[in-house]
Amino acid sequence: MTLQFAYWAPNVSGGLVISNIPQQTDWSFEANKRYAQIAENIGFDYVLLQTRFFASYGAENQLEASALAAALAASTSKLNIITAVLPGLWHPAVMAKIIATVDQISNGRATINIVSGWFKGEFTGYGEPWLEHDERYRRSEEFINILRGLWTQDEFTYKGDFYRVNQAPLKPKPIKTPKIFQGGNSEAAKEMAGRVSDVYFMNGGSLEKIKAQIDEVKALREANGNEPIEFGINGFVIVRDSEEEAQQVLRDIVEQANDEAVLGFKESVKQAGQSTEDKNGMWAESTYEDLVQYNDGFKTGLIGTAEQVADRIIELKKIGINIVLTGFLHYEEDLKAFGEKVIPLVKEKEANLQLQNN
Repeated sequence: MTLQFAYWAPNVSGGLVISNIPQQTDWSFEANKRYAQIAENIGFDYVLLQTRFFASYGAENQLEASALAAALAASTSKLNIITAVLPGLWHPAVMAKIIATVDQISNGRATINIVSGWFKGEFTGYGEPWLEHDERYRRSEEFINILRGLWTQDEFTYKGDFYRVNQAPLKPKPIKTPKIFQGGNSEAAKEMAGRVSDVYFMNGGSLEKIKAQIDEVKALREANGNEPIEFGINGFVIVRDSEEEAQQVLRDIVEQANDEAVLGFKESVKQAGQSTEDKNGMWAESTYEDLVQYNDGFKTGLIGTAEQVADRIIELKKIGINIVLTGFLHYEEDLKAFGEKVIPLVKEKEANLQLQNN
């Protein structure tokens, strides 16, 4: 399978790092429309729209993901649009309708990312109950089952612990059934991926850590008798003319970290990591430096020259990665540079790898 590339939409203010370093990145609709049009013309396959309702780690302003998805669907022609969604703040039948509409607008380019949630304040602030970690994943699995049922059946009925649907129709259906993405490092997350999801997104990590997660989820898929799942990895990208220059940018980001926001984020995500029974959820092993990029993107090692980053991406492919999810410091220039310098190198190296394996 040929590698695919995604990028985080900066639809939340503050950029992709919790740092006071100046960033040439804008969260507005016009900026996100511009980034999406650039991305689809330089080789990106997906854009992931973040879900955030309350300010956190300095993210004062947020554009709602599904509304932005509809707008970007009408503003692009090739890019697949991943809408991140929080079960608990949406009813799955309502979201099934929204995503089906985005799919109609985009002519079959809508997908969804189920985010089980780590930010307690968003739930309690809107008067919704805050569930314990594994219960949030049980709710997410019901959410996914309802999405898929409504998208594929003429009428759908579901009676779960969290949701009820009674002989519900959904017309028009999506042009094609949207892929369902999910994340999470915990056992509950991996088990859910083994049962119901199409793509498993992972936080950044070492090759060894990533490979172990891939192997575990693959085994769970097989045990459940399911088709193979795709794997995505988060990586924050810093491409510069020399490795030293790229590493200096990383040092600058960390040295100028917003200490209060990083520590606040660290406290918030305890509900995602240390609260799990195995103490192995997302961010459970993250250091202060790791948390400056809020999905452990520095750990993936996409920092250096274009050649070095392309080589690292090929190593990720070799261990089973299908989608590389990227974030950038300066979207005005770094997004375009990645598409122009790195993606062609990766495709060239993929072709050479294919020849070697034949």
